[in-house]
Amino acid sequence: MKMVAGNWKMNKTLQEGVALATELKEAVKNPNCAVVIGTPFIHLATVAELLKDSPIAVAAENCADKEKGAYTGEVSAAMVRSTGAEYCILGHSERRAYYHEDYAILREKTQLALANGLKVIFCIGEVKEEREAGKQNEVVKAQLEGSVFNLTAEEWKNVVLAYEPVWAIGTGLTATPEQAQEIHAYIRGLVAQRYGQEVADATTILYGGSCNEKNAAELFACPDIDGGLIGGAALVAEKFLAIIAAR
Repeated sequence: MKMVAGNWKMNKTLQEGVALATELKEAVKNPNCAVVIGTPFIHLATVAELLKDSPIAVAAENCADKEKGAYTGEVSAAMVRSTGAEYCILGHSERRAYYHEDYAILREKTQLALANGLKVIFCIGEVKEEREAGKQNEVVKAQLEGSVFNLTAEEWKNVVLAYEPVWAIGTGLTATPEQAQEIHAYIRGLVAQRYGQEVADATTILYGGSCNEKNAAELFACPDIDGGLIGGAALVAEKFLAIIAAR
């Protein structure tokens, strides 16, 4: 499946988010790929209701690693699903770096998200030092094995992978199409080893790392890049729509 997903991160007030979602709804009628927007928790119910009759799906940017209970400030997978959201973004490099989410935590979050009927956009990728040391392959392999390769083939059908070279997020740097294609092909190969070639071919693998309206078409032309997980450019309707059109 081809896909363009936006990750708003901690941006947009509720009113600004509704305005952006409304603009996107009016423009996206028959997209040639799946379109998803990831919004802050407080936007979810409102934006999901706004977009329920449109081809745009809504994602949470995170969920808790606990089912329910005395965890003040946390939002469970069941709560996310109850808003009408269809997806949950997990494993983002910012969550790993700033909030110390390790393999075990992400394994729990993934299981809970899937158990509650959410599809998971699972992020993997290396930092600059790991790329410079040529360790990017072993890093993404460990991230997959540590958190999601425990899933059954049936569960895996509801997982989208997003490769994000951490050194290219918000820096203006972008992996070259050759670099991106090489590691996307490697990731698909790992999925094939675990689940078989047919499942691997059906797995959606997105590129995330300063993908924008200027470089999207070149990246999306690579055979193993199925779309993008878009950060900054997803906050501007005109730019996000141009990326969707490139897919």
